[in-house]
Amino acid sequence: MSTPYPFTAIVGMEDLRLALLLNAVSPAVGGVLVRGEKGTAKSTAVRALAALMPRVDVVAGCRFSCDPGAPDPACPDGPHPSGAEPASRPARMVELPVGASEDRLVGALDIERALAEGVKAFEPGLLADAHRGVLYVDEVNLLHDHLVDLLLDAAAMGASYVEREGVSVRHAARFLLVGTMNPEEGELRPQLLDRFGLTVEVRASRETDERVEVVRRRLAYDEDPAAFAAKWEAEEGSLRARIAAARALLPSVRLEDGSLRQIAATCAAFEVDGMRADIVMARTATALAAWAGRTEVTDADVRQAALLALPHRRRRNPFDAPGMDEDKLDETLEQHRGGDQDPDPDPEPDPGPDGDGGGPDGGGRRPQADDGTPPDAPADGTANDAPDSTPGAGAPREQAAVPSAEPFTARALTVPGLGEGAAGRRSRARTAHGRTTGARRPQGTLGKLHLAATVQAAAPHQRDRGRGGPGLVIRRDDLREAVREGREGNLVLFVVDASGSMAARRRMGAVKGAVLSLLLDAYQRRDKVGLITFRGAGAELALPPTSSVDAGAARLEKLPTGGRTPLAAGLLKAHEVLRVERLRDASRRPLLVVVTDGRATGGPEPLPLASRAARLLAAGGVASVVVDCETGPVRLGLAGVLARELRGTAVTLDELRADSVAALVRDVRRAA
Repeated sequence: MSTPYPFTAIVGMEDLRLALLLNAVSPAVGGVLVRGEKGTAKSTAVRALAALMPRVDVVAGCRFSCDPGAPDPACPDGPHPSGAEPASRPARMVELPVGASEDRLVGALDIERALAEGVKAFEPGLLADAHRGVLYVDEVNLLHDHLVDLLLDAAAMGASYVEREGVSVRHAARFLLVGTMNPEEGELRPQLLDRFGLTVEVRASRETDERVEVVRRRLAYDEDPAAFAAKWEAEEGSLRARIAAARALLPSVRLEDGSLRQIAATCAAFEVDGMRADIVMARTATALAAWAGRTEVTDADVRQAALLALPHRRRRNPFDAPGMDEDKLDETLEQHRGGDQDPDPDPEPDPGPDGDGGGPDGGGRRPQADDGTPPDAPADGTANDAPDSTPGAGAPREQAAVPSAEPFTARALTVPGLGEGAAGRRSRARTAHGRTTGARRPQGTLGKLHLAATVQAAAPHQRDRGRGGPGLVIRRDDLREAVREGREGNLVLFVVDASGSMAARRRMGAVKGAVLSLLLDAYQRRDKVGLITFRGAGAELALPPTSSVDAGAARLEKLPTGGRTPLAAGLLKAHEVLRVERLRDASRRPLLVVVTDGRATGGPEPLPLASRAARLLAAGGVASVVVDCETGPVRLGLAGVLARELRGTAVTLDELRADSVAALVRDVRRAA
């Protein structure tokens, strides 16, 4: 077994170390989610925590780590007699790989023996190993949805259930959930995000001396891990003793009503969903007091608990920036200091020059918008729009980015046919979960048993096999597994026209709002997204395909507009990007979303060139949707022509809305 890096040797990252230590003091806090850029020692810190966790007493020989003082009556290795022989072992830290199978997580049940012999032969999974310990998921945001669902169930119920055609096994599964993630690679589902008690943001230090010390210690550890760990053993021992002392003190910590009122008021002020945040804050505040050696919770404990427990719960949508307004936090805590139930109401606004208050800011002028728009600027954010460049005008005129309109719930755009890609929520696919559509012989390890097909395959052979009892004589060749149909995630590649022909008609704000809505839809459906923009002289891959829709939204907001309309360049760039992505992940089917009015300018024969590029994409079987942005009383219908050449479909911005009367859910091309 390799020597872990000492926890006390970690340089900086005070919030991360504190959050981990608080969970060691009080596992009821609920775990930690560590968010940060790559290469910031997130995994190193989490693995170092395991060496500090107190030892646990378990029933000797029990594979499910039952507590000798209160053994689980439903334990598959039980029942354990009262006063069962105890054994002491270190607390486990079990790592869940991102690519783990369902059987590896929850355990495997031998269906063949269960049907033929009536025996529950069960091999425990990682959830059983992690019981009364730490379950660590590196890159937790990349975990497949079906594994996330199983984690949510186990975390909510404190138990894991394995059920196969009426045969079930249950065992306790209470663990400290710790995850690390790089937000650039995609966000977590809200349900799983809420299961983490605390969250911390980490980033590499920008201080030269601190970075030097990090490198010095890491090189020393890599050269001789055992010798390096020995140098820190005294500090590690002191930290273990402090954790044990804080655990012993924790039951004596008092959470007075005044502190509890501050907690409730803070959660209400930041509009967090549900009551879990209040409970986690209370547990964190008491753990902070115990860690400091106190038996009373202070205002500082409540404030620190809020900074650790609320940032990931106050986000309203995936594009909101994480974090908290600390000034607002301090104001809320001050208002409710000492248990005040009714803080002073807001004072009446001073009347403006006309005596009517003059607007929401109490003055006589229109307030500046949140996005920085000047008071006299048009409300639609189109002040910077400019006409298309004229032939021979040279370089396109650079324009400031236009603010996007408010996002809306978009209708579902799907890829036709039946795929076999990564689990998601967009297009039909053969998956491990979903409705059963048939049966087949298992290929390798048996998945979900199709009981009726198995019985049908075994029934004709019972006499030849000498059946003499009530049970069927089942052989391996009789087993049939269920073929299931669910949903997959796709690669949604946006090709956005940012030329002057779009901006001149003051439509870019609405267009960006529509693309933002589709990005939000892609986040909810667990897709990868990419963004290509074309304007001026060519096309640019503004966002390489990624699972982070946050990155796509950030690129979109900063998108400049103006210049000619090189439509062909945008389509050809899309063809190249999709070719490369097909080599990287052949099973993930693409959906091309072209946002344009269909115009093409610049260069010789721009429209015929765009037509040839569109037919090239269509020949490759790429499913396409053209979002027609053309407006006005006179329309050329060029976007519809482009959609036909792509063998896709054209929809207007209005039809893109989920609440539109127009029917949008239709095949973007006929399935083969």
